[in-house]
Amino acid sequence: MNKFIISAFFILSLTSCDRFSNGYKATDGTERIVCIAKQYTEIVFALGAQQNIVAVDVSSTYPEAAKKLPTVGYHRALSLEALLASKPSLILQDNNIGPEPVVKQLKDLKIPMKDFKKYSDDIAGTDSLIREMGTYFKREYEADSLCQQLKKDMETALSAAKRYKDTVKVVVVHYGQANNVYLTMTSHSTAAKMVSWAGGKIAVEGERGMIPLSAEVITKSDPDVILLTDFGYDKMGSLDKIKELVGYVFVF
Repeated sequence: MNKFIISAFFILSLTSCDRFSNGYKATDGTERIVCIAKQYTEIVFALGAQQNIVAVDVSSTYPEAAKKLPTVGYHRALSLEALLASKPSLILQDNNIGPEPVVKQLKDLKIPMKDFKKYSDDIAGTDSLIREMGTYFKREYEADSLCQQLKKDMETALSAAKRYKDTVKVVVVHYGQANNVYLTMTSHSTAAKMVSWAGGKIAVEGERGMIPLSAEVITKSDPDVILLTDFGYDKMGSLDKIKELVGYVFVF
């Protein structure tokens, strides 16, 4: 019996006994939450509401405590088996999950899924999302404190950035180097906003937030600084291993 048939049989058996009609809950009604959105994971932990989180997606790497939880795959390449093994009573997701067959199977199994409103991709939007999640988890006080701290931190960061007279050109490379190309953040990315707040400027233009570029093209953008995400590149073992990447002499 091949893997596909086994998986299909497993799903069918779960559906037939209505095991997921109300999800999994302890006798005291405690939720078993799987969080498939890194921004949700970070906010849940910041609110102190993480006690019922039993698994996350692999992009949920902050805070450090989130790394200790079981993972269910990349948010766009989820593992149905890993999800079911987590016995969720609720899945938090931001409507950016896949593949579609897995999403359909989750819906067919009637596992409750919750998403929060899509706010603007800026500090005001983040503030609104924090408050909505704070209300959902009954952590309004913590949400308010978190938003106040975020405001203070941003004021400090923007004030510090004004000390620099020159605008540094920055290239941000996300882990995903393959076939001699690198996933590079563009001026339309969230990373671009963060770099701007710090007094810099993303060197790569583009309509999408992230595009694959060769080392030669990255070099032509003439960056002053190249930033690599620790997620992914940390698996190389050491910073010296970066020198072994294809195109290192061009990019670095």
